[in-house]
Amino acid sequence: MMDITYLKGVGEAVAAKFKKLRIHTVEDLIEHVPFRFDDYSKITPVNRIEPGPVTLQVKLGIPKGRYTRKGLHMTECLATDDTGSVKLVWFNQPYRANSIKDGQEYFVSGEFASNYKFFAITNPAAELVSNFPINTARLVPVYRLTKGLGPTQVRKTVKNALEIYTPVESLPEWLLDQEDLMPKGSALQEMHFPVDHSSLELARRRLGFEEVFELSLASELNRESYRQNHSLKIPFNEKLVKEFVAGLAFQLTGDQRKVAWQIFQDIDAGTPMNRLVEGDVGSGKTVVAVLAAIGVIQAGYQVAFMAPTELLASQHAKSVYDLLETIGLHDKVLLLTGSMSKDQKSKAYDSVKSGQAQLVVGTHALFQDKVEFNHLGLVILDEQHRFGVEQRKKLLSKANEHPHVLSMTATPIPRTLALTLYGEMDVSIIAEMPPGRKPVETDVFITEARQKVYANVTQELDEGKQAFIVCPQIEQDEAGRLSVKKIHADLSKKWLKNYKIELLHGQMKADEKDAIMQRFERGEIDALVSTTVIEVGVNIPNASVMVVEGADKFGLAQLHQLRGRVGRGSDKSYCYLVLSSNDEPTKRLKLLSHENNGFVLAEYDLEMRGPGAIYGTMQSGALDLRVAKLSDVELIKSARAAAKQFIERADSLVKYPQLNERVSTLRKITNLN
Repeated sequence: MMDITYLKGVGEAVAAKFKKLRIHTVEDLIEHVPFRFDDYSKITPVNRIEPGPVTLQVKLGIPKGRYTRKGLHMTECLATDDTGSVKLVWFNQPYRANSIKDGQEYFVSGEFASNYKFFAITNPAAELVSNFPINTARLVPVYRLTKGLGPTQVRKTVKNALEIYTPVESLPEWLLDQEDLMPKGSALQEMHFPVDHSSLELARRRLGFEEVFELSLASELNRESYRQNHSLKIPFNEKLVKEFVAGLAFQLTGDQRKVAWQIFQDIDAGTPMNRLVEGDVGSGKTVVAVLAAIGVIQAGYQVAFMAPTELLASQHAKSVYDLLETIGLHDKVLLLTGSMSKDQKSKAYDSVKSGQAQLVVGTHALFQDKVEFNHLGLVILDEQHRFGVEQRKKLLSKANEHPHVLSMTATPIPRTLALTLYGEMDVSIIAEMPPGRKPVETDVFITEARQKVYANVTQELDEGKQAFIVCPQIEQDEAGRLSVKKIHADLSKKWLKNYKIELLHGQMKADEKDAIMQRFERGEIDALVSTTVIEVGVNIPNASVMVVEGADKFGLAQLHQLRGRVGRGSDKSYCYLVLSSNDEPTKRLKLLSHENNGFVLAEYDLEMRGPGAIYGTMQSGALDLRVAKLSDVELIKSARAAAKQFIERADSLVKYPQLNERVSTLRKITNLN
């Protein structure tokens, strides 16, 4: 590997700045691809320029420098072609006067706009036509930067790197031919300095294909490795399942039955189950999880049911207890959380170790060293993306044999994204909602309409209902975004002053947050003003209204999750999205007002997204996509098929060192073995 200081203009001080971007070597720099491009490729005659971005091919007059009354240094000159002249202005760039060569042609790119009392191009980039342009007359790359590293400096350094280093090909030749992909070196050259839009798209396809191929290959190899493990073979207990289903106060949906049957087949196979169940808020995933658990319990094994918060764990424990009461297994349920007293924990540890507790519901407390399971057969992870791989491994290690794993998420994930993210898992979807569940009526309001919003809230509170009010952040920032503390103070003095209002946010201690939520659950609080800590899993059937302040500051999926906190009872529920300004609501917010299906919203969200952090808050940026778009279904299908083909051909990763290194890293990050 070639250290980045090998490049011209990169000393120790500049290298330290690059390291802040995780760029240590020349290879790292070349892999640091732009996140977007500014199009300055079209050259316009001076007499046809209009306000906005513009590129000219001109000769520059003699520059003149002076200071303004405010002390700013100002460099001015005329740019001229055969059709006319336009003024160029640079602020605080005195070196421009000496860098411009008289009588030579330049490409000039910048913003043509009104400057005080005249139109001019302010602070433009200017490069000799005779040189290779990197800031003008082309699709100009825009990189992620850090303090002290300017865009021009990064572009020049990347150009220098590409001149002295040719990236090694990382994909098999048969795959390049089969998929008609350009060589990696050419793709990276075009990705940084594309000739045109067409060459840029070919480069994106090549590099994006490689990203998804690597992820898919790592997933397929993990899946193969995972299935080599031996696991408990738990036969389908038809009599017990029928008894349980008959005792339910509701009918199972077709999707619930289908997914439950997939799980029964998994745990009867003798190899460990690794299944993800995704379903919208209120689709009935918990009942499916209990169906999976009862056969395991009846066979004499234990189930660990882990939730991300104590409140959610407590709610799950109560739900599971009530569901199992109909078949007499409720006395097998135990709740274990970090806030329990030392004596309570000691008794819980004994119960788990002896096997008396067969379904243990808890938080991170479940994988603590003091917890010893008697014979763990099934691990259920609720909102599994909130637990790191190492945390999951630690819980799985408490089993004598490799346990079955059932993961659940209430965040709807489009199938293409699920295949890319969770390729090593079998994915089941519960899209069908239980009959009788009423959709949440959703409306969008501008800032000026807040009084009307809270008038509607008070109507609900007067009828004995409860309300959630969610804000983007805890403290007020310079941008003036609404904070949970300010909203709580304002509502307490104004529109909700006659009601019991409480404040909740992430900086509070865990026991304090749980105490507030328990009071809200008991109906002792009318309105809860909170940050997004209530986003997942909170079940308050009496809450009928959700207000999201600064709704335009939230993502579509997050807003849908927040909306899912209401509409859990039998009464009609409402969600009011309040904008942080009086501007027209965006298309995505309008979509929320008439669409309650989380999978439809997720597909739309995916279409709007480019490459990025596909694993959200997961443990490694190594899983992020830099180039591939997850909305490109055909690319994902092709890359996944190629990964399977690679394995079927018995091709060797050792032959491709870079691919081997990358796939090995991805396998370590995601592997549960």
